[in-house]
Amino acid sequence: MNDNLKENKNIFIKSYGCQMNVYDSNRIKDLFENKGYKIVNKIEDANLAVLNTCHIREKAAEKVYSDIGRLKKIKEKEADKNFKLVVAGCVAQAEGEEIQKRSPFVDFVVGPQSYHKLPDMIDYSSTKINDEFLQNEKFKNLLFKSSNNVSEFVSIQEGCDKFCSFCVVPYTRGAEFSRPVEDVLNEIKNYSSNKIKEIILLGQNVNAYHGKGNDGKTKDLAYLINKISEIDQIKRIRYMTSHPIDMSDSLITIHGQNPKLMPFLHLPIQSGSDKILKLMNRKHTVDEYIDVINKIKASRSDIALSSDFIVGFPGETDEDFENTMRFVEKIKFVIAYSFMYSPRPGTPSQKKDNIDITTKKARLSALQSLLKQQQVKFNKSFVDHEMEILFEKTGRHENQYVGRTIYNQSAFISHSNNLINKIIKVKVSRSTDFALECQL
Repeated sequence: MNDNLKENKNIFIKSYGCQMNVYDSNRIKDLFENKGYKIVNKIEDANLAVLNTCHIREKAAEKVYSDIGRLKKIKEKEADKNFKLVVAGCVAQAEGEEIQKRSPFVDFVVGPQSYHKLPDMIDYSSTKINDEFLQNEKFKNLLFKSSNNVSEFVSIQEGCDKFCSFCVVPYTRGAEFSRPVEDVLNEIKNYSSNKIKEIILLGQNVNAYHGKGNDGKTKDLAYLINKISEIDQIKRIRYMTSHPIDMSDSLITIHGQNPKLMPFLHLPIQSGSDKILKLMNRKHTVDEYIDVINKIKASRSDIALSSDFIVGFPGETDEDFENTMRFVEKIKFVIAYSFMYSPRPGTPSQKKDNIDITTKKARLSALQSLLKQQQVKFNKSFVDHEMEILFEKTGRHENQYVGRTIYNQSAFISHSNNLINKIIKVKVSRSTDFALECQL
């Protein structure tokens, strides 16, 4: 191992994109802490930097290359400290050779299914790129350290077999893979040895979960949620991100049966036009999506819904966009994430981009305005009502505490007592666009 790295083991990790990247970054952190590294918050204090990248949208990939270019100066400045730069994650998986070509000063490139090999690559290997799909091997070699977090992400499923025409996930994360039930439970029990109260189950297509149980039989997400709920310390369970065609009857049913499963569902649709959904290869129609929603509401009437939307997809007409707007008006999402279509390398829709940027921006602005109206109205509906809040951390002001409602809304309160790690029923006194102000 390099002597300079022995003397000064400081690692900086930056995550881009989704919650699964945050989870992966935490596991990278665990791996390097086990090797004696100290996590630092400033890249200037590090002699090892890991950029854990996202490839879902064009801007995310562009941001990575921008950061890589900026880090070249740091690398040159810190040459005497043997500063090492690692690009990990989905951009690394999709564009490993391109990264090396454009930025030869990058020391190592490692994909999201092989990052468990990163410490040994740095210590012993001359290999600069590792983009193998090693999902099962990866999870067997990860460390799951106890944390002081009140809420913790747990990755239970990776990859996707849906092949939506705009999406790079099947190419960067591989085929659908589900961790065995006991492996997931053991990870959660490890976290629950501390103050953890909430578990958020993650997957690119989390409701397609099909992990093996102790009996050797395949278990679904509903089964896993019920098993997790048997852990006394865990009071709240959430999951994301789901696909409409994998909302099984068993999963829908437990929304109404399991009180630890929060009444909030993130269920992306991407468009309110059947024509566009077909072009996207989403494998469902608008009516089929609505049918799923109706079944869920029949199981749990107070459930709140979130979704994802792409505007300006190739072939989207004004009529298609208006169909999306009417759909949003009908369903009334409490929050949603919306983006302009950007062609991703290697996807079927890449070469079909035919909507001008001005039209894309106008449609995105209109959709986001409607979605914000719905979110504001939803938040206002809780003013003067009581809600249970799980307080997670301190706020920006003295004696201020921040937490989440059962609907995943941000909430804050001022109080002289420490409220962290407590679930408390409070009264909502005021709503903002994005949060609830509460009082005891």
